Amino acid sequence: MRVLVACEESQEVCKAFRALGHEAYSCDIQPCSGGHPEWHIQGDVLPLLKETWDLIIAHPPCTDLAVSGARWFEEKRRDGRQQKSIDFFMAFANCECERVAIENPVSIMSSVWRKPDQTIQPWMFGHPEKKATCLWLKGLPLLKATNDVRDYMMTLPKNQQERLHYLPPSPERAKLRSKTFPGIAKAMAEQWGGICT
Repeated sequence: MRVLVACEESQEVCKAFRALGHEAYSCDIQPCSGGHPEWHIQGDVLPLLKETWDLIIAHPPCTDLAVSGARWFEEKRRDGRQQKSIDFFMAFANCECERVAIENPVSIMSSVWRKPDQTIQPWMFGHPEKKATCLWLKGLPLLKATNDVRDYMMTLPKNQQERLHYLPPSPERAKLRSKTFPGIAKAMAEQWGGICT
């Protein structure tokens, strides 16, 4: 299966598909931090959407779309940043590939385009943390939970349950908050990787 993981510098999803024998590539404008530059395409992902892929999993930047940043929306609408981010998101939604998953936090895309097909949490896949992640799917089934640890997570202090929200300000904060949890990446590879071989 030929898989493109768009806007992924961590290579977490790419590596999960590679572990199962798929020809997966990450793509990002940043160099990869996942340790496999031979599987990473550094540059603009949009030209790659014209190639033939069996599956595209996209993580478009959410900075201008996530409802957590609503207080800056008016400024981002005025200067065009939000529309640019909407157009980039929709490039994945409208691409020719038959199987597409677009991942983003709770965002304006629910009203600009359509509601997500599914909202998942890390605790559904073995990570005792909260971080709502929306999935817009084309030609793919909903992800099934693989290791529900919600009951355990609820015994932890709030700052551990929501660890990513409590990260101190730093140049790396956005990158750290956007990394895909390994349990979610593994579920994607195992559940979606067998659809087209």
